[in-house]
Order: sequence, then C-alpha cells, then structure tokens
Amino acid sequence: MHKYKQTEGVMENETGSKNFIEQIIEKDIAEGHCETVRTRFPPEPNGYLHIGHAKSILLNYGLAAEYGGTFNMRFDDTNPTKEKEEFVESIKKDVEWLGAKWNGDILFASDYFPQMYEAAVGLIKKGKAYVDDLSAEEIRQYRGTLTEAGKESPYRNRSVEENLKLFEEMKEGRYADGEKVLRAKIDMASPNINMRDPVIYRVAHMTHHRTGDKWCIYPMYDFAHPIEDAVEGITHSICTLEFEDHRPLYDWVVIETGYKTSPEGNPKQIEFAKLYLTNVVTGKRYIKKLVEDGVVDGWDDPRLVSLSALRRRGFTPESIKMFVDLVGVTKSQGSVEYPMLEYCIREDLKLKSKRMMAVLNPIKIVIDNYPENQTEYFDVPNNQENPELGSRKVPFSRELYIDAEDFMEEPPKKYFRLFPGNEVRFMNAYYLTCTGCEKDADGNVTLIHCTYDPATKGGNYPERKVKGTIHWVNAPTAVNAEVRLYENLIDEEKGVYNEEDGSMNINPNSLTVLNKCVVEPELADAKPEDKFQFVRTGYFCVDSKDSSKEHLVFNRIVSLKSSFKLN
Repeated sequence: MHKYKQTEGVMENETGSKNFIEQIIEKDIAEGHCETVRTRFPPEPNGYLHIGHAKSILLNYGLAAEYGGTFNMRFDDTNPTKEKEEFVESIKKDVEWLGAKWNGDILFASDYFPQMYEAAVGLIKKGKAYVDDLSAEEIRQYRGTLTEAGKESPYRNRSVEENLKLFEEMKEGRYADGEKVLRAKIDMASPNINMRDPVIYRVAHMTHHRTGDKWCIYPMYDFAHPIEDAVEGITHSICTLEFEDHRPLYDWVVIETGYKTSPEGNPKQIEFAKLYLTNVVTGKRYIKKLVEDGVVDGWDDPRLVSLSALRRRGFTPESIKMFVDLVGVTKSQGSVEYPMLEYCIREDLKLKSKRMMAVLNPIKIVIDNYPENQTEYFDVPNNQENPELGSRKVPFSRELYIDAEDFMEEPPKKYFRLFPGNEVRFMNAYYLTCTGCEKDADGNVTLIHCTYDPATKGGNYPERKVKGTIHWVNAPTAVNAEVRLYENLIDEEKGVYNEEDGSMNINPNSLTVLNKCVVEPELADAKPEDKFQFVRTGYFCVDSKDSSKEHLVFNRIVSLKSSFKLN
C-alpha cells in the first residue's frame, strides 16, 4: 500500500524512491549545471485543461517545491487563431484549484514577441534563416519522408540582405497569410524531419487576445517555446514524449540564438509519458463538437474529464494528486483505467465527508402505531469513522420516505428489506414491521403501512436481530432535490471512436436526472461544491452551475462500490 503525506499542497510518496526526472535534476545540481531549479507550466490558451494536464502541473510544481526552486505560470499564446481570454481565465482557476502556486506574475509568450523577432533577425544575419515563398503544401512535398531526404527550396540561398528586407516587409504586413514564411536553415537531409528547415515564422493577419493588431507575423511553437524558457531562466523544460523528436530543434534554437551558451547548460528538455485515461474524451476538437452538438452542456459538463468538469462533478484536488502519484512518472507510454481515479476520490472523501440520508426514488410509509403530531430527534454521527465531524439531530415522525427499491410486496429469497410481515431496522431510529400497502388503480404501490417497536429506539436492539437496514427521510421536514446520476460518456464496450467514420461512441445513458428526490433538512443549507456521502448510495456534490437554495441539485461523484484494487 502506498503512503502519502501532504506538504505545501503537493501529495508526496513516502516510499522515498526517485523518478527518472528527479535523478536527472539531482545529477545536474551535483555537477554544478543548476543552482536553482526553475520549472514552468506552459499551456496554450485554446481550450480547457483536462486530467492529463494535471500531471504536468503537479509534476512541474512539485519538482520546484521539492528542490526549493521556482515555478512559472506561462501561457504559450503564439497562435491567435484559436486563443481566447475565456481559456486563460479557466486555466488560471484550474491551476489555483490544484494548489500549484506560481512565482510572481503570470507570464505570456506574447510578452517576448520583441525578443523572438530580434532572435529571428539574428539568425538571418548569421545565414541561419531565410524567407521562403513556397506554399505550405510545397514545403510538405519538399520535406521528404522518413526514408527519403528532403530537397532544398529554390529560395534557400537568398542573400542575407534580401532575407532581412523580406522579413521586415512580412512584419509590416505587405504579404498575405501563407504568402511567405521564415524558415530555419539547418539540414534538408537530416534523419530527423523536424530539422529539415522548419518554419519558424508565418504571416497571420489575426487580432491577438493581448497584443491586438500590433503583430501580423507570429513565431511557430518550436521556435518560440525554447526562447521563452531561456528568457525566464527555466532550468528543466519538462514536456511529454511527443516532443522528444523536437528536442534537437529546441537545442538548436537556444544555441544559435545565443540563449544557451553550451549544450550542457540550461534549459534542458526532459520528456515523460502522457497520462492516458481509458474511455474518456480529451481531444479539444472532439469536446468542442460535443458542446456544439448539445451532447454536453459545456466544457465543464461533469461527464467530461476537463479539470473544470471534474471540479463541478465533485472531485477534489487531493484526489487528483493521489491519482497522479499512483500513475507515476515514467518514459513508458500506457493507459490508466478510469476506476483508479474513482478509487482516489473515494479514498479522499471517506473520512472527510458527512454521511447523510437521501431518498432518490421516494415512496411514503405511515407508522400506524406512532403518535400523531409527534416529532422526535435522533442524535446521528456525521461519519462513524471520523468522530471529529461531530453529529446532527435528525427528525423522525409518523410519516417517512424510503426508497422504492427497499420495498417489495412479493420479494424473492434473500431479500431482507421491507415486505409484508418482515421487520427491518430503520437506520439510527427503530425496528419497523411492514403490515401492508396501498395501491392505485394501475396496481402501483402508493403507500406502505408499518408498525414500530418503541423498545428498539436507536436502531440497535441486541435481543432481536434483523437482517435488513434501510435509510429514510422524515416526510414533514424533507427537502426536495434534483439528483443527477452520471455514467461514462463513452460506450465502454465500443471504445471512444468509431473506426469507420471517426465519430464518438456516445453512451445514451450517461446521464439520468431524478427530480423528485428528498433529502434531510440539514442539506437545505448546502453550498455549491459541498460534498456528502448519501448512505447506501454514493458520494455526491452540490452542482456549482445549476443548484440554488430554491432548487438543490446534486451530482453523483462516484458510487460506493469500486472495481479497482490497489496492489
């Protein structure tokens, strides 16, 4: 069993083992290549963050915290076609929610546009960059393949003076989008396709969310990103495995622009395996389609695994940290089963959440021998496993609600709940015996009749054992609520995507809305994002978007039973 400790908002593994990134950092410190560890989280503000980003956030922040360094929050906003201020704000909120505290002000790649432009000019002057007139399609054709070298552009050997003039004209807005690009001059025969004269600047007449219309040329990611890291003094640029083949270009940029004095210096790019969760949708274009088609009600729909969706559903930062820690940091790519994430939220909530009674499919019972107009109150512990959560007074009277599933007129064998002639323990209250029921014209049970035994007060009577225990809600003081039961958005048997047309295999039963539920009166004051265990049912959270004091809405976070076991 793993053990965890909480320090400065980071969940740490107490086993003491170091992952491969920690080993690299400690070697760099020991050899004098790094005095102060500086890391960063650099999202592009073109969508909402998802569970995979949480691994990167917590890893980068955790490394900085572990080695007494600094952690920067920087937006890679070099592509104005997809970026919005809405995404900037949502990302900031997610990072804060996870407890990652960034150093100083929030930074933006666009802050460094002047330095990037000057760095590009410097490359041209060194003969290391040129303006190309080939179209995007022609550049792809000239690039070659994994087995065939590329061929040089006919514009590759323009003079430095001509390239400087043309690049300045690009900056002045004299050319249309795609008419000209600036390419690094490296090696068209390189076995690494990323080194075959990559485009480092393109023309884009788009309004930027921060710089407005000041620029009409924008740097490409592989050129901008290493310069951003270098300007900020990032020592270890932690990224995912798909950027491993880009590392030679990353190093080329910082060396040729003068931001890195030696190959052993900083910043150093280190790649780790992405976090892949089975049977979930994380691709931004797919989520966008789900939102636009009305399949989900936004990027924060609780069936998604964006961080805002997980927060709305009821997941806690601590559960996400535990999950990330269990997944670990490796270079081996693999996928993680969704039940592991559910395990983590159960583990986190089982001792910190109050255990309340809620009836999702209510049917009324009348205790015929209980005094009319009488209400008594039972002192009920809020969490039997955690006495520190205290207790509450729960009202009990002649009329109660129970779940319809807890009554059967003609039960099968081994059904120990309520049926005519059977005695059942009503949790924390009394033993009740069913004497019969009433039905409507269609044969549906509308009312259940019971009697109670006053000697069994408190629900524990050792002289007489009963096999069934059910929960209930006092009818006169019951609070109405809507409860949303969430299942996986994806049809797990079919997988995420349809192989024939690329569409998503949506589970038609991913959301069930129950709007006639009743809950204990104490829940009337529940606030958005408050979390509870509904006994015998699952863990629930007050919806942060649709719930109000007049109309309570609870989201099921997770059921009580788990299919995941921690080795």
